[in-house]
This record gives sequence, structure tokens and C-alpha cells, in this order.
Amino acid sequence: MFYAKRIIFAAIVAASPAVHAQTSLTGAGSSAAEILYTSMASAYSKSSNVNLSYQSSSSTEGVQQVKNRKVDFGATDVALSADERKAGKLLCFPTAVSGIVPVFNLPGVSSGQLKLTGEVLAEIFSRKITKWNDPKVQALNPGVALPALPITVVTRQDGSGTTYNFSDYLSKSSADWKASYGSNYSIAWAAGTMPVKGSSGAVAALKQTPGAIAYVDFQYVAKNKLSFATLKNRDGKFVSPTGAGFLSAMNNSGWASKAAYEEMLTDKPGAGSWPITASTYAIVPQVSNTPDKTVAAIKFFTWGFVHGDDAVGNTAFVRLPDNVQGRIFGELTTITDSAGAPLKWSLTDALKMR
Repeated sequence: MFYAKRIIFAAIVAASPAVHAQTSLTGAGSSAAEILYTSMASAYSKSSNVNLSYQSSSSTEGVQQVKNRKVDFGATDVALSADERKAGKLLCFPTAVSGIVPVFNLPGVSSGQLKLTGEVLAEIFSRKITKWNDPKVQALNPGVALPALPITVVTRQDGSGTTYNFSDYLSKSSADWKASYGSNYSIAWAAGTMPVKGSSGAVAALKQTPGAIAYVDFQYVAKNKLSFATLKNRDGKFVSPTGAGFLSAMNNSGWASKAAYEEMLTDKPGAGSWPITASTYAIVPQVSNTPDKTVAAIKFFTWGFVHGDDAVGNTAFVRLPDNVQGRIFGELTTITDSAGAPLKWSLTDALKMR
């Protein structure tokens, strides 16, 4: 976990009064972010009066629930557009960076042994390549005994930020994919795929199906000991999914140079960059009808920036650059209540939490 041990901000807003009553927070959305927020919540509850529950569903569900003010914050793996933020009176900001990983269940082939390119991956997921010993796959893997098994393509049927980032990468890798499928939360997959709901569904289907391939967030790879494919990145290097690879992609993007965190992190340059790097985002009301709850959510995320390393341990999320954290803090101070008054809260409270 490369989460922030400290945070650099230009200003501190006015201190809020102490609150002693138990506060309950609810969040919902991205399944990829579940381990991040539940681990943080467990640690945070030991040093605060906040009890947080998180419902893992999908990015689109998280966006919809916070738009309808059914939860205190939503979670998505794709930044909301300016139009979406304006229409929903929402603020969207990143909380950490990780990666999407192609995973497989292939007898006789070990994790990291299978090499793929974006072009070949696009042909597999569009069902143009249907056997593991296809010449295009074999050409990338000389010396690997690829079985003559049919490829079972496991896909997400729900609206997913993981799918958005994965399909964005395929669109950048293959003109045919871009023209036929494009990038979106939901894809009209080719006939013959195995649609499942949620990342957990993808993991279960993969484990039960020899010859299967799927795509999941890196957290599921580590947690479930899944076999992953190495990918050829933009610099022509075959790389494995690692925190260092996610960090390299972010450092070769507008995130590091100008805090442009709306920018997709797929297919970035850098010899060590993982080509399907992605972020997870939190969404809170820009205009809050429940200011106490929104202040509690703000403090939770600010505490995460400050103490995240200690909170979640080795979950391989990458910390945000200081300039991104600074931009986020500035934007959090613009949140108002329904009467237009800025919310009162204190960064000092988060700094004191241990």
C-alpha cells in the first residue's frame, strides 16, 4: 500500500465543534474499492465516533444512489464528467490508484507465464480468437505449452467502472474494438461470452471454468491468488501488475504534472507502467441536505489520506500525488449546505486521529 502517510495542503478550514454521539455513514458502489473502504472503516472506527457500512455493488449503482441521496457517498472507478457533477450537485474526487488485470484459469500455465498484447486481448474478448493454442497467442508465448482448450470469456453484465477502464484500454489498443464496442460501463459483448454480476461473480466463474479468462481489479488477484497475464505496455515491455507499475503510469500522466485527475490512466508511457492502471473515486454532495453526514464523510476521506498506510496495510493501492491531494482538499472546502453556507469542519481533527 502506497497510501499517504502525510498530506500537504495550502490551507486549513475553521475548526468544527466536537461531536460525541455515534455517527453512521453509508457508502455504495465500486466492488473494486470494497477492500479499501472496509479496511479503512475498520481502522477509523477505533479512533472516531463513526460507524461506516459499505455496500459493494457496481460503479453505476454507486453513482445512482448518491445522486438520489440514498447513501452518504458513492464510489466509482471512473471520474464523473463536469455535466454529471453539475446536474447532480456532486463532488467527485479520487481516493487511490490501482489496476485492472486479465486473469485466467489455464491448466499447465502458471501465473505471470502467459503474455498478451492489447490487440490480442481485444480479439479474445471480441471472440475472434476462441482457442488458447491460436497461432496469435502461441506467437507471443514461445515455449509455453498452450492447451487446445476453448477460451471461455467471462464478462461483467452490470454497469462497472472496471469494465469502463478495461474497454478504454482495448479501445486504445485496437481500432476494430473501438469501432465495434468502444468504452463504457456496460458493453454489448460478443455472442458466446459468460456474463456475470460483480467482481466476485467473475472470480467464482473463473475458478470453476478451465480455459476461462476474465478481468478484475488487482485486489481480487492478490486476495484470491488468481493467475494473471503479463501485458505489453506502450514502451514495448511485458510487465506484471504491481504497485510500482501503477505508480509509473500515474507519474507519466497529467495527474503528477498538473493534478488532472479526470485523465484516464490506461496506456501510459513508461518502461514499468502497467497499461490498465485505474483510479477509484468517491462522490459526495456538492450541496448537502445532511451536512453532519457529509462532514463526517469528508473527515473520513481526509483521515484516509493522512493515515491510509497504517489503516489498510498491504492492499497495493497507490497513494495520490501531493498536488492531487491539495486539489481535493481545496474542492472539499467548497461544499455547502442547502442554504449555501460552507460546511464547517477541521483538517486538524483528521490529523489527530490515530
